This record gives sequence, C-alpha cells and structure tokens, in this order.
Amino acid sequence: MTDPSETGHDGPDPGLSAITGERRQLIHLAYRLLGSLSDAEDVVQEADTRWYALTPEQRADIASPGAWLTTVAGRICLDLLGSARARRERYTGAWIPEPLPGSAEWVSVRWGVSVADPADRVTLDESLTVAFLVVLESMTPAERVALILHDVFGYTFAEVAEVVGRTPGACRQLAASARRRLRAPRSAPDPVERQADLVNGFKRAWEAKDIKALVGLLDPRATMTADGGGQAGAALRPVVGAERIARHMLGIAARVPGLTVREQTVNGRPGLVALNGGITVTVAAFDVAGGRIRRIWVVRDPAKLRPWRRWPEPDAR
Repeated sequence: MTDPSETGHDGPDPGLSAITGERRQLIHLAYRLLGSLSDAEDVVQEADTRWYALTPEQRADIASPGAWLTTVAGRICLDLLGSARARRERYTGAWIPEPLPGSAEWVSVRWGVSVADPADRVTLDESLTVAFLVVLESMTPAERVALILHDVFGYTFAEVAEVVGRTPGACRQLAASARRRLRAPRSAPDPVERQADLVNGFKRAWEAKDIKALVGLLDPRATMTADGGGQAGAALRPVVGAERIARHMLGIAARVPGLTVREQTVNGRPGLVALNGGITVTVAAFDVAGGRIRRIWVVRDPAKLRPWRRWPEPDAR
C-alpha cells in the first residue's frame, strides 16, 4: 500500500503530521458526539479519506489541516446524529452509549483556547461519564455539536458555526439551550471516593444475595436501565424503585451462577464488570448522589462491549 505522505508531493505531506496528531483528539470528539467508539473511529477514517481525496494544491492551501479535519469530522457527526435518531427508534429496548474502560486521563485538550465564561465550561472528565452522555441524547444534533465543541473542547462560536452551518450567534444560543438541559434540577454527584465505596458495597451485597443491604444502597426512586440491543437478555423497560432493582439483581444471580463481578472504572467513574468464563458480558455504570445510587446503566449488547476485549482484564478486588 502506498504511503499517502509520498503521493503527489516532492516532500512529506504537511497534513500527515496533523492527521497523526489530531487523530486521537478527533476520536475523543466523535465519541462524545456519537456515544460509540466504533462509529467515532469510522468518522475519523472518513475524514482522513476526504483529506487525501484533495489534490496536493488544495491541501497546500489549507492553513490549518487540524482545524480542517475537525470541521469535516464534526459535519460527518452532525449528519450521523440526524440519522441515528431514526435508527434508535427501531432499537430493541433502551439505547445506552457504548461504555469505555478506564478514566478520562487519555483525553488531550486543544491548547491555547479557553471558554470565555468558566461557568460555561464542561470538564473533559465530566463529559466522558455515562450520565453526561445519556443527557446528550435528549438534545438536538446541533445543540449537541455546539455544546461539545465549545464547552468541552474550547472552540470559538465562529469555529462552531463552520461545522453547524449557522451563525456564531445562533451557535451560542444552541449551546445555551444545551446547558439548560444539563442543568435541569439534579443533585451534584458524590466525590469519586464515595462513589467507589457505594459501588463496592453494591458488589458485595449482590454477591452475598443480601437484599436488605442492596436496598439500603439505592435511592428509593432509583432507576436501572439495561441495553441488550436484542442480542443479549436485558429488561426492555427501566426497572424503577430500590426494592424492585434489588430483586431483579438477585434474580440475575440465581439465573447465572457462574458470573464473576469485578470493580472497574467505566467512563471515568467507578463501575462494575461481569465476566462469564473470562468473557465480559456486562458493564454497569452508576450515578451516585446524596450517599445513594440513583441510576444504574447496564450494557449487555456484545457489539458495545468490544472495547473491553481490547483492554487487559481488570484486577480482581
């Protein structure tokens, strides 16, 4: 296969280093917009393809290949978000973003750019959580793109306008609307250390089949949502209420006695991973506030668990 950096040039392609340097950040951006690592990788590949479809002269005229790639990737994501809404209406059961192993430490930021109002800044760590990604699903595609590009990655509204195809003022309004959705009345999450303690307690209570302990860890109005994608057994509707969730969890323990449950960071927050025969079959993310577990998202769709097979098996605790 011919090296793209050697085609049509008398020297190295000046955009190649930009593609290499920006690829990681483009995947981070596209994942937050789409909620799917595999889709994010496809978006970045398509952006690369469009770059190399340009003539050498066209590429030479682009002052910032990185900015060009971000604009193209953002537009591709915007188009995909429009079609994804229709696809998810046909999805079997609830749709939950694809969970990622590990923390937000792998995220790089765009240096030298800052959001004018720190109050409007969404931290990179916060923007990776399943709770945050689930709220994004309630937004329009344009709101989602404006919020992520501006509040998370620090792009100006003029730059956002290049992606969304609206005026900078309109993009500012889109981001403001998105923030209102994020700031709907809700309690602030507990410190990560407290979250880890509660998730650990949930694991131990589940393993001990202690329904009273499970109920005590859950908010009385807690909700558990599962995503099997029609490919794995999962409740098609959310399970609501502490006691109902506890009984549901004990029912799973009875039906699948060979499960091994381990603590693992899920999208930057304490979570649980269930393995059967050494294979990851379930990933659970938690929302913890006020000293109780308020929401649990359980992903069982095998297609969404592929990233967990690429990473080393988590250490047993």
